[in-house]
Amino acid sequence: MAIKITDECINCGACEPECPNNAIYEGGVEWRIADGTTVKGSYTLKEGTTIDADQANAPISVDTYYIVPNKCTECQGFHEEPQCAAVCPVDCCVPDEMYQETVDELLAKKEKLHI
Repeated sequence: MAIKITDECINCGACEPECPNNAIYEGGVEWRIADGTTVKGSYTLKEGTTIDADQANAPISVDTYYIVPNKCTECQGFHEEPQCAAVCPVDCCVPDEMYQETVDELLAKKEKLHI
């Protein structure tokens, strides 16, 4: 499953540079699939919607850092554990129950993001 950042986030920013998929954004910042990935052109999100990889998308959170579930691979294929959770000083990077994914699914997502 993807990782999410809870409301306990203190906006320290420690997590953002640790993400190998550039899936973490500061609150209020628009996100793009292309940010930090090799994706170009059309990209199909997990829920089936197709967007342009360079399309600016509305922030998921305005007040705190957030993780884009369609880009989060829990660091599978990069690290042994999610790096955001490893560096978070307040333990607010936790599994997101809304996005249940197997290790194989996370690895496939990683391959799709980094062709």
